[in-house]
Amino acid sequence: MYCDQCGGPLQQGQLRCVKCGKPVLGPAEYRRNRVQEHVRLLGMLWMAYSALIVVGGVVLVVVAQTLFGRVIHLPNGPGPEITNWLRPFLTFIAGVIMVKGAAGFLAGWGLAQREPWARMVALVIGFISLFNVPLGTALGIYTLWVLLPAQSDEEYRALSVAA
Repeated sequence: MYCDQCGGPLQQGQLRCVKCGKPVLGPAEYRRNRVQEHVRLLGMLWMAYSALIVVGGVVLVVVAQTLFGRVIHLPNGPGPEITNWLRPFLTFIAGVIMVKGAAGFLAGWGLAQREPWARMVALVIGFISLFNVPLGTALGIYTLWVLLPAQSDEEYRALSVAA
C-alpha cells in the first residue's frame, strides 16, 4: 500500500505517512466519505433532472390540448374520430410523466435533506429511469451505484440519523 499524496510506502495499521504526514484512511472511512459526498450530488441531480421531466410533461399537455383540441381542426389533419381519444390519451401520459417528475424531485429533496425514506424512493425512481436513454439511464446507474450496496444502506442510515 502506498500514500496517495507522496507515493511513500505504508505499513498495515499505520495512521500517518512517514514521509509527508498525511493521515491514512482505512477502507471503512473511504466508503463512508464516498456515500456522504455522492448523496448530496445525487440529490441535486435528481431535482434538476425531474424539473426537465416536468417541463416535458407540461409541453405534452399543451400539445395535446392545442393540436388535438376541439377548437382547432386542421384541414388535412386527423378527423374527430382520432382526436376524440388521442387528446385524453396524451393528457393521461403527460400526467404520468409529471407524477414521475414529482417523485424524482421529492427523492432528490429527500436525499439532499438526508431523509430516511429518500434512499428507497430514489432507488425505485432510479430503476424506472434506466429506460429513459441517455440522461435517465446515466442518472439511474449513478443512483444504483451510490445507494444500492449494503454498505451504502448502513452509511446512509448513519447519515440520516446524524442530520
